[in-house]
Amino acid sequence: MSMHVGVSRRRVSAWLAAAAMLPFVPVRGGAQETYPNRVIKIVVPWSPGAITDVTARLIAQHWTKELSQPVIVENKAGASGTLGHQAVAQAPADGYTVLIGTNSTYAIAPSIIDPLPYDNDKAFAPVGLMLQSPQMLCVHPSVPAKTFPELLDYARARPNVVNFGSAGIGATSHLAMELMMSMARVRMEHIPYRGGGPAQQALIAGEVSVGFVDAVIAVSSAEAGLLRMLGASTTERLKLAPNVPTIAETVPGFQSTTDVAMFVRTGTPEPIIRRLHAAMTEALKAPTVTEPLLKAGAIIVGGSPEAFPAYFAAESGKWRELIKARNITLR
Repeated sequence: MSMHVGVSRRRVSAWLAAAAMLPFVPVRGGAQETYPNRVIKIVVPWSPGAITDVTARLIAQHWTKELSQPVIVENKAGASGTLGHQAVAQAPADGYTVLIGTNSTYAIAPSIIDPLPYDNDKAFAPVGLMLQSPQMLCVHPSVPAKTFPELLDYARARPNVVNFGSAGIGATSHLAMELMMSMARVRMEHIPYRGGGPAQQALIAGEVSVGFVDAVIAVSSAEAGLLRMLGASTTERLKLAPNVPTIAETVPGFQSTTDVAMFVRTGTPEPIIRRLHAAMTEALKAPTVTEPLLKAGAIIVGGSPEAFPAYFAAESGKWRELIKARNITLR
């Protein structure tokens, strides 16, 4: 995987420079004493019910208590998450508008949507990578394959006949399948839907045969006999379903997750970014936040602003390279 293919050096350099200037100890006095002193809004660029929405609401509940200020969640869905990102890009750089976004927007959308309604290189400053949400490769029960290798054999015998659903072009459920098909040398037909919910319902209804589904939904659907789980998207087996092999056990090197990160508008004072990062990591250690997320299959990260640029470079390069190689475009 190339970390340099198409990655914006300006953006990574800017983040590295900003991270280097952040204080290494909690800042007290000055602006820190007056922040926060009013309502904080968390913008979620996806519909209610998704992992970003669940995470934001858990964080908001914790912050309302710990920061002694109201924290509200605003869902601003549409255009692969870019509408929510645009709203934050246009907000004041004062730390009172926080973005919780996914890699499908901050790392993938710039390679698919042109032009973006904001400057993706300059608009946002990272607070940190929060968590990763695994997915399960699932099939409708009518598909005869009982294992992932059997699915590969089944699809290879029917090139471009077996179809798969996704949450839309550029969504992680779409790109994960493109990555799997590229690495496993198999061809299936893509049927995009308007969001993860409709895609999952289409798979359960048998409108499509294959799809990546959020782990917690996949497990409950499999237990009800609605789907069959064939492989986890992570490099290690999930505690939610330890008997389900990873895709990487058959296709070495495969990995894909929905990554959830926190941002603010670029230009937000560094002590406020540090304060938000401390509040984020404290929340991700609180049982009221972590227990529901872990039950949903999330992998808690709690990364720092300093660590984000290297992660972003690798993540963006990975998907940009795939998008270019497979000629993935909005259509």
